[in-house]
Amino acid sequence: MAAAPVWSVDPRTGKQREQVAVEATAQEVDAAVLAAHEVRDALADRTVRSAFLRAAADELEAAKDGLVETADAETALGPVRLTGELARTCYQLRAFADIVDEGAFLDVVINHPDDTATPPIPDLRRYKVPLGVVAVYSASNFPFAFSVAGGDTASALAAGCPVVVKAHPDHPALSEYVAKMLRRAAARHGIPEGVVGLVHGFDAGVELIKHPLVAAAGFTGSVRGGRALFDAAAARPVPIPFHGELGSLNPVVVTEAAAAERAEAIGSGLAGSMTLGVGQFCVKPGLVLAPAGAAGDALLKSLTDAVSDTDAGVLLDHRMRDNFVAGVAERAQLPDVDSPVTPGAGGEHTVSAGFLTVPASRLASEGEHDLLLEECFGPVTVVARYEDEAEVKAVLSRLPGNLTATVQLSEEEAAGQGRGAELLQELTPLAGRVLVNGWPTGVAVAPAQHHGGPYPATTSTSTSVGGTAIERWLRPVVYQNTPSALLPAELRDENPLGLPRRFNGRLER
Repeated sequence: MAAAPVWSVDPRTGKQREQVAVEATAQEVDAAVLAAHEVRDALADRTVRSAFLRAAADELEAAKDGLVETADAETALGPVRLTGELARTCYQLRAFADIVDEGAFLDVVINHPDDTATPPIPDLRRYKVPLGVVAVYSASNFPFAFSVAGGDTASALAAGCPVVVKAHPDHPALSEYVAKMLRRAAARHGIPEGVVGLVHGFDAGVELIKHPLVAAAGFTGSVRGGRALFDAAAARPVPIPFHGELGSLNPVVVTEAAAAERAEAIGSGLAGSMTLGVGQFCVKPGLVLAPAGAAGDALLKSLTDAVSDTDAGVLLDHRMRDNFVAGVAERAQLPDVDSPVTPGAGGEHTVSAGFLTVPASRLASEGEHDLLLEECFGPVTVVARYEDEAEVKAVLSRLPGNLTATVQLSEEEAAGQGRGAELLQELTPLAGRVLVNGWPTGVAVAPAQHHGGPYPATTSTSTSVGGTAIERWLRPVVYQNTPSALLPAELRDENPLGLPRRFNGRLER
């Protein structure tokens, strides 16, 4: 039986553009993983590694026009958005190069023997080593930043791990293009092209997670797909770490005082955040707890005006469009659910933005309205109107884990008066990033960033954005009573590599 073709499709028309590849067979997946496994030593030198990452950024920037054109043809995200995302991706590659050069990620700790301790301490020297081949599952909504050259790939390569990427079917041509740029950058530094493998097809993704030489995996996508891969990773004869980002509602709490103080600004800000990128951001605010009184009415008027002025947009593929249209229709039919601005089909290939309202009491206990507590991918949000603080607490207590949680406070509440601190305490267990008087869309690539959260937001406690994302692909190892001549250079007393480390309890930089 011939392998199924992989087509590039224009989401603006639903028509096939070109055949890009064919779906990988089990044998081809095996070959890609073996090729990656065999070139691990090529990434051993940190100097070569960081130079490779910088060269990758250079290659992507040099090909910017062609990459953005290809990405727009496959995703309809627009040149402005895609140019910015490509710039972010290149910045991220260089940021990880800096981390590799610094060396703190190795977490070197050295303890000399101490016979006076109870129990006695032998000579112990600890650092972190790369896990091995990493499987990367690309996301649909970030064709650069969470795809072939995205954060999972950049952090894995920075850790010294080759990658095999399972391309997303929504942008196969772009995936091939980016992989070519990464391999060209590798060749500039004597690294074999097997360091970045690329496979297409659903079955290939399943084969990849099962391969015995795959040591870890990173995933961004749906709860259903991510959970299936997570379970497969755990069911292997040798289970492996699976760092999956699966889904998030990203709740927002608007206090009555905040709504009274700046209802118009909150309403317009919410509209901009929930419609950004046609509502296809993983941190889109999908549930808003707003007061039921006059201040809440003013907020809803502002939200209605802003969302009504939003043009219809194209989702990443027609399957997502169909799911969005069906999902909002099912939610809108629930008792006591109103639709001040009706979301749904905006045309044959587009969707229109909108929002739903519901009394918060309907969400305070289990029932048919639980559907409103599930993510709906696209430009829609649910505004739950609460009567008192008890309803806010009841709804928050029922929410699953999230990437973000946001609270909109008044000026006095932000200064420590009222229940601002209490709300932060209630939101902290729900999310990996808690915002005050902001909006969750827009995830800065910075050392202190955390993009993750309690399940189902993610399947681990790690982040997929920021410098600490590298930790996912490393494991600690300690050498005990090992002669200096046998030690890795990173663990020798004289510190020939000049690494930051903790030496006999003292932090040395």
